[in-house]
Amino acid sequence: MSRLRSGRGSNPSGASRAAAAPRGRGVLVPAAKSDIYVALLGISLAVLVISCILMAILLMQYEWKVSVSSATPTPSALATAPVQLASAATAPIPARC
Repeated sequence: MSRLRSGRGSNPSGASRAAAAPRGRGVLVPAAKSDIYVALLGISLAVLVISCILMAILLMQYEWKVSVSSATPTPSALATAPVQLASAATAPIPARC
Protein backbone atom coordinates (compact mmCIF):
# COMPACT_ATOMS: atom_id res chain seq x y z
CA MET A 1 0.00 0.00 0.00
CA SER A 2 1.36 3.34 -1.00
CA ARG A 3 0.01 6.81 -0.69
CA LEU A 4 0.56 9.86 -2.82
CA ARG A 5 2.63 12.66 -1.34
CA SER A 6 3.23 15.96 -3.07
CA GLY A 7 6.84 16.90 -3.68
CA ARG A 8 8.37 20.27 -2.75
CA GLY A 9 9.72 21.22 -6.12
CA SER A 10 7.05 19.61 -8.25
CA ASN A 11 5.97 21.60 -11.26
CA PRO A 12 2.45 20.58 -12.30
CA SER A 13 2.66 22.41 -15.63
CA GLY A 14 5.70 20.46 -16.90
CA ALA A 15 4.90 18.16 -19.82
CA SER A 16 7.48 15.54 -18.84
CA ARG A 17 6.05 15.34 -15.31
CA ALA A 18 2.52 14.87 -16.59
CA ALA A 19 3.60 12.04 -18.88
CA ALA A 20 5.65 10.29 -16.15
CA ALA A 21 2.93 10.42 -13.46
CA PRO A 22 -0.49 9.84 -15.05
CA ARG A 23 -2.23 9.36 -11.65
CA GLY A 24 -1.50 12.85 -10.40
CA ARG A 25 1.35 14.87 -9.10
CA GLY A 26 3.48 13.78 -6.19
CA VAL A 27 5.79 11.04 -5.04
CA LEU A 28 4.64 7.59 -3.96
CA VAL A 29 5.78 6.86 -0.40
CA PRO A 30 5.33 3.42 1.17
CA ALA A 31 3.05 3.37 4.20
CA ALA A 32 4.74 2.89 7.56
CA LYS A 33 4.56 -0.63 8.96
CA SER A 34 3.97 -1.48 12.59
CA ASP A 35 6.90 -2.87 14.56
CA ILE A 36 7.56 -4.02 18.13
CA TYR A 37 7.59 -0.45 19.45
CA VAL A 38 4.04 0.14 18.25
CA ALA A 39 3.01 -3.06 20.04
CA LEU A 40 4.73 -1.87 23.23
CA LEU A 41 2.90 1.46 22.99
CA GLY A 42 -0.38 -0.43 22.73
CA ILE A 43 0.47 -2.56 25.76
CA SER A 44 1.42 0.51 27.81
CA LEU A 45 -1.83 2.23 26.83
CA ALA A 46 -3.81 -0.81 27.96
CA VAL A 47 -1.94 -0.89 31.29
CA LEU A 48 -2.64 2.81 31.87
CA VAL A 49 -6.35 2.35 31.18
CA ILE A 50 -6.56 -0.68 33.50
CA SER A 51 -4.69 1.15 36.28
CA CYS A 52 -7.05 4.14 36.00
CA ILE A 53 -10.04 1.82 36.30
CA LEU A 54 -8.54 0.10 39.35
CA MET A 55 -7.75 3.48 40.96
CA ALA A 56 -11.36 4.58 40.41
CA ILE A 57 -12.62 1.36 42.05
CA LEU A 58 -10.30 1.96 45.02
CA LEU A 59 -11.44 5.56 45.38
CA MET A 60 -15.06 4.41 45.35
CA GLN A 61 -14.33 2.42 48.51
CA TYR A 62 -13.22 5.67 50.20
CA GLU A 63 -16.18 7.61 48.75
CA TRP A 64 -13.79 9.73 46.64
CA LYS A 65 -12.29 11.41 49.73
CA VAL A 66 -8.66 12.21 49.11
CA SER A 67 -7.92 14.59 51.98
CA VAL A 68 -5.30 13.72 54.56
CA SER A 69 -7.71 14.15 57.46
CA SER A 70 -9.60 11.05 56.35
CA ALA A 71 -6.44 8.97 56.76
CA THR A 72 -5.58 9.98 60.36
CA PRO A 73 -5.80 7.11 62.85
CA THR A 74 -8.23 7.21 65.74
CA PRO A 75 -6.91 7.59 69.30
CA SER A 76 -7.98 4.03 70.14
CA ALA A 77 -5.84 2.70 67.29
CA LEU A 78 -2.85 4.68 68.59
CA ALA A 79 -3.34 3.28 72.10
CA THR A 80 -3.25 -0.34 70.93
CA ALA A 81 -0.33 0.05 68.51
CA PRO A 82 2.49 -0.03 71.14
CA VAL A 83 0.97 -3.13 72.72
CA GLN A 84 0.96 -4.92 69.40
CA LEU A 85 4.57 -3.97 68.72
CA ALA A 86 5.70 -5.07 72.17
CA SER A 87 4.00 -8.43 71.90
CA ALA A 88 5.61 -9.06 68.51
CA ALA A 89 9.08 -8.22 69.86
CA THR A 90 8.83 -10.59 72.84
CA ALA A 91 7.55 -13.57 70.91
CA PRO A 92 9.49 -16.74 71.74
CA ILE A 93 12.02 -17.96 69.21
CA PRO A 94 11.22 -21.49 68.01
CA ALA A 95 13.85 -24.07 68.95
CA ARG A 96 15.62 -26.02 66.21
CA CYS A 97 15.57 -29.77 66.33
